[in-house]
Amino acid sequence: MIYSLDKINEMAEGDQDFVVSVITVFLEEVPEDLESLENAIAARNFEQVYKMAHKIKPNVDLLGMEQTRATALEIETLGKSDDNLAAIEEKFPLLKKDIEQVLAELHKDFQV
Repeated sequence: MIYSLDKINEMAEGDQDFVVSVITVFLEEVPEDLESLENAIAARNFEQVYKMAHKIKPNVDLLGMEQTRATALEIETLGKSDDNLAAIEEKFPLLKKDIEQVLAELHKDFQV
């Protein structure tokens, strides 16, 4: 399991409906954000790369995905400059793979 519910469970204080709602929002928003990030990279829209990586970061952090958060932070930082396309293109597949794996696990674990 490359995600952890520790942070969400701490926030939920035993409210399982809250946990499920956070997971549901993650499953709805993050795939769209990931696609937007991929499109921004393809379009060389560095401002959008920065914004989408910035938006993804707290979502993966909430699920305890520290390595994925670090990768999103790197992409966010690289997106501040137009000179970093090669580095962004190198890091994005790792981010995408980790997120897609967690999405699949969450779908299986929560049947949502």
